Amino acid sequence: TGRPIYFSLCQYGWDSVWKWGPTVGGNSWRTTDDIQDKYMSMSNIGFSQAGLSKYAGPGHWNDPDMLEVGNGKMKYNEYLTHMSLWAILAAPLLAGNDLSQMTPETKSILLNKDVIAIDQDPLGKQGDRVSAEGPFEVWSKPLKNGDVAVGLFNRGHDAEQMSLPLQKLGLSATSKVHNVWNPSDKGHGPWMVPEHGVVLLRVTK
Repeated sequence: TGRPIYFSLCQYGWDSVWKWGPTVGGNSWRTTDDIQDKYMSMSNIGFSQAGLSKYAGPGHWNDPDMLEVGNGKMKYNEYLTHMSLWAILAAPLLAGNDLSQMTPETKSILLNKDVIAIDQDPLGKQGDRVSAEGPFEVWSKPLKNGDVAVGLFNRGHDAEQMSLPLQKLGLSATSKVHNVWNPSDKGHGPWMVPEHGVVLLRVTK
Protein backbone atom coordinates (compact mmCIF):
# COMPACT_ATOMS: atom_id res chain seq x y z
CA THR A 1 0.00 0.00 0.00
CA GLY A 2 2.94 2.34 0.50
CA ARG A 3 1.67 3.29 3.95
CA PRO A 4 1.25 1.61 7.36
CA ILE A 5 -1.73 -0.72 7.40
CA TYR A 6 -3.38 -2.99 9.95
CA PHE A 7 -3.89 -6.30 8.15
CA SER A 8 -6.78 -8.23 9.71
CA LEU A 9 -7.13 -11.76 8.36
CA CYS A 10 -10.69 -13.09 8.41
CA GLN A 11 -11.22 -16.69 7.44
CA TYR A 12 -12.93 -17.75 10.64
CA GLY A 13 -10.10 -19.70 12.27
CA TRP A 14 -9.87 -22.29 9.52
CA ASP A 15 -6.56 -24.11 8.95
CA SER A 16 -5.19 -22.98 12.35
CA VAL A 17 -4.53 -19.47 11.05
CA TRP A 18 -2.87 -18.48 14.35
CA LYS A 19 0.06 -20.72 13.39
CA TRP A 20 0.82 -19.01 10.07
CA GLY A 21 -0.91 -15.62 10.21
CA PRO A 22 2.28 -13.67 11.06
CA THR A 23 4.17 -15.18 8.12
CA VAL A 24 1.79 -13.55 5.63
CA GLY A 25 1.90 -10.19 7.41
CA GLY A 26 -1.23 -10.55 9.52
CA ASN A 27 -1.64 -8.25 12.50
CA SER A 28 -4.67 -10.17 13.73
CA TRP A 29 -6.78 -13.07 12.58
CA ARG A 30 -10.25 -14.23 13.40
CA THR A 31 -10.13 -17.44 15.40
CA THR A 32 -13.84 -18.33 15.25
CA ASP A 33 -17.08 -18.10 13.31
CA ASP A 34 -19.15 -14.90 13.61
CA ILE A 35 -20.25 -13.89 17.08
CA GLN A 36 -23.90 -13.20 17.92
CA ASP A 37 -25.43 -11.05 20.65
CA LYS A 38 -26.30 -14.13 22.72
CA TYR A 39 -24.64 -15.47 25.84
CA MET A 40 -24.09 -18.96 24.43
CA SER A 41 -22.46 -17.59 21.27
CA MET A 42 -20.20 -15.20 23.17
CA SER A 43 -19.23 -17.67 25.88
CA ASN A 44 -18.60 -20.57 23.50
CA ILE A 45 -16.32 -18.33 21.42
CA GLY A 46 -14.54 -16.66 24.31
CA PHE A 47 -13.85 -19.69 26.45
CA SER A 48 -12.77 -21.72 23.39
CA GLN A 49 -9.67 -19.50 23.14
CA ALA A 50 -7.90 -21.50 25.85
CA GLY A 51 -4.50 -22.64 24.65
CA LEU A 52 -4.02 -19.99 21.96
CA SER A 53 -2.05 -17.51 24.08
CA LYS A 54 1.35 -18.60 22.73
CA TYR A 55 0.35 -17.44 19.23
CA ALA A 56 -0.36 -13.83 20.25
CA GLY A 57 2.01 -10.96 20.90
CA PRO A 58 2.81 -7.37 19.92
CA GLY A 59 1.82 -6.85 16.30
CA HIS A 60 -0.05 -10.13 15.92
CA TRP A 61 -3.22 -10.94 17.84
CA ASN A 62 -5.89 -13.60 18.08
CA ASP A 63 -9.29 -12.05 17.27
CA PRO A 64 -12.40 -13.78 18.68
CA ASP A 65 -14.60 -11.27 16.79
CA MET A 66 -16.12 -7.93 17.75
CA LEU A 67 -17.81 -6.89 20.98
CA GLU A 68 -21.59 -7.15 21.24
CA VAL A 69 -21.78 -4.92 24.33
CA GLY A 70 -24.76 -2.57 24.08
CA ASN A 71 -26.73 -4.44 21.42
CA GLY A 72 -29.33 -5.39 23.99
CA LYS A 73 -29.76 -9.16 23.86
CA MET A 74 -27.51 -10.03 26.78
CA LYS A 75 -27.82 -9.13 30.44
CA TYR A 76 -25.54 -6.66 32.20
CA ASN A 77 -23.49 -9.38 33.92
CA GLU A 78 -23.12 -11.21 30.61
CA TYR A 79 -21.73 -8.08 28.97
CA LEU A 80 -19.28 -7.74 31.88
CA THR A 81 -18.16 -11.30 31.19
CA HIS A 82 -17.80 -10.45 27.49
CA MET A 83 -15.65 -7.36 28.07
CA SER A 84 -13.60 -8.98 30.84
CA LEU A 85 -12.80 -12.12 28.87
CA TRP A 86 -11.86 -10.18 25.72
CA ALA A 87 -9.54 -7.99 27.83
CA ILE A 88 -7.81 -11.03 29.34
CA LEU A 89 -7.49 -12.44 25.81
CA ALA A 90 -5.73 -9.23 24.67
CA ALA A 91 -8.29 -9.25 21.87
CA PRO A 92 -8.91 -6.32 19.53
CA LEU A 93 -11.72 -4.34 21.20
CA LEU A 94 -13.95 -3.53 18.24
CA ALA A 95 -17.22 -1.96 19.36
CA GLY A 96 -20.07 -3.60 17.46
CA ASN A 97 -22.89 -1.43 18.77
CA ASP A 98 -24.51 1.83 17.66
CA LEU A 99 -22.19 4.44 19.20
CA SER A 100 -24.83 7.17 18.80
CA GLN A 101 -27.31 5.29 21.02
CA MET A 102 -25.17 4.18 23.97
CA THR A 103 -26.76 4.08 27.41
CA PRO A 104 -24.77 5.09 30.48
CA GLU A 105 -24.53 1.38 31.34
CA THR A 106 -23.01 0.56 27.95
CA LYS A 107 -20.55 3.44 28.26
CA SER A 108 -19.56 2.27 31.74
CA ILE A 109 -18.51 -1.07 30.25
CA LEU A 110 -16.88 -0.02 26.98
CA LEU A 111 -15.07 3.00 28.43
CA ASN A 112 -13.72 1.45 31.64
CA LYS A 113 -10.08 2.52 31.55
CA ASP A 114 -8.90 -0.20 33.95
CA VAL A 115 -10.32 -2.91 31.69
CA ILE A 116 -8.89 -1.32 28.55
CA ALA A 117 -5.51 -1.09 30.30
CA ILE A 118 -5.59 -4.85 30.94
CA ASP A 119 -6.41 -5.53 27.28
CA GLN A 120 -3.80 -3.12 25.94
CA ASP A 121 -1.06 -3.82 28.49
CA PRO A 122 2.31 -3.16 26.79
CA LEU A 123 3.75 -6.55 27.79
CA GLY A 124 1.54 -7.89 24.99
CA LYS A 125 0.74 -11.23 26.63
CA GLN A 126 -2.57 -12.94 25.97
CA GLY A 127 -4.10 -14.53 29.04
CA ASP A 128 -5.19 -18.13 29.36
CA ARG A 129 -7.27 -20.51 31.43
CA VAL A 130 -5.87 -21.42 34.84
CA SER A 131 -8.58 -23.85 35.90
CA ALA A 132 -12.05 -25.09 35.00
CA GLU A 133 -14.21 -26.97 37.49
CA GLY A 134 -17.80 -27.49 36.46
CA PRO A 135 -19.22 -24.09 35.45
CA PHE A 136 -16.43 -22.16 37.21
CA GLU A 137 -13.39 -20.96 35.29
CA VAL A 138 -10.37 -18.93 36.38
CA TRP A 139 -8.32 -17.09 33.74
CA SER A 140 -5.22 -14.93 34.21
CA LYS A 141 -3.11 -12.52 32.18
CA PRO A 142 0.41 -11.33 33.12
CA LEU A 143 0.94 -7.56 33.00
CA LYS A 144 4.09 -5.53 32.38
CA ASN A 145 4.58 -4.15 35.90
CA GLY A 146 4.37 -7.62 37.45
CA ASP A 147 0.66 -7.42 38.22
CA VAL A 148 -1.71 -10.18 37.18
CA ALA A 149 -5.23 -9.75 35.81
CA VAL A 150 -7.54 -12.50 37.02
CA GLY A 151 -11.07 -13.30 35.89
CA LEU A 152 -13.33 -15.47 38.04
CA PHE A 153 -16.09 -16.62 35.68
CA ASN A 154 -19.33 -18.35 36.62
CA ARG A 155 -20.84 -20.03 33.55
CA GLY A 156 -23.59 -21.62 35.65
CA HIS A 157 -27.20 -20.69 36.32
CA ASP A 158 -26.88 -19.81 40.01
CA ALA A 159 -24.80 -17.26 41.91
CA GLU A 160 -21.90 -18.98 43.64
CA GLN A 161 -18.90 -18.02 45.72
CA MET A 162 -15.48 -18.10 44.07
CA SER A 163 -12.04 -17.48 45.53
CA LEU A 164 -8.60 -16.68 44.15
CA PRO A 165 -6.59 -19.90 43.70
CA LEU A 166 -3.52 -18.20 45.16
CA GLN A 167 -1.07 -21.08 44.74
CA LYS A 168 -1.99 -21.74 41.11
CA LEU A 169 -1.53 -18.04 40.34
CA GLY A 170 1.74 -17.66 42.22
CA LEU A 171 0.11 -15.19 44.63
CA SER A 172 -0.01 -14.88 48.39
CA ALA A 173 -2.62 -13.80 50.91
CA THR A 174 -0.80 -10.46 51.22
CA SER A 175 -1.23 -9.61 47.53
CA LYS A 176 -3.02 -6.33 46.84
CA VAL A 177 -6.34 -6.88 45.07
CA HIS A 178 -8.19 -4.30 42.94
CA ASN A 179 -11.74 -5.25 41.97
CA VAL A 180 -11.98 -3.68 38.51
CA TRP A 181 -15.78 -3.57 38.08
CA ASN A 182 -16.42 -2.81 41.76
CA PRO A 183 -13.51 -0.64 43.03
CA SER A 184 -15.25 0.05 46.35
CA ASP A 185 -14.81 -3.62 47.24
CA LYS A 186 -11.48 -3.77 49.05
CA GLY A 187 -11.76 -7.40 50.11
CA HIS A 188 -9.69 -10.44 49.19
CA GLY A 189 -12.71 -12.69 48.61
CA PRO A 190 -14.36 -15.03 48.34
CA TRP A 191 -16.75 -13.22 46.03
CA MET A 192 -20.33 -14.03 45.12
CA VAL A 193 -20.25 -14.31 41.33
CA PRO A 194 -23.68 -14.02 39.68
CA GLU A 195 -25.10 -16.28 37.00
CA HIS A 196 -23.09 -15.85 33.77
CA GLY A 197 -21.09 -13.21 35.65
CA VAL A 198 -17.50 -12.37 36.47
CA VAL A 199 -15.26 -10.82 39.09
CA LEU A 200 -12.33 -9.14 37.32
CA LEU A 201 -9.31 -8.45 39.51
CA ARG A 202 -5.96 -6.74 39.08
CA VAL A 203 -3.62 -8.29 41.61
CA THR A 204 -0.26 -6.89 42.74
CA LYS A 205 2.04 -9.58 44.08
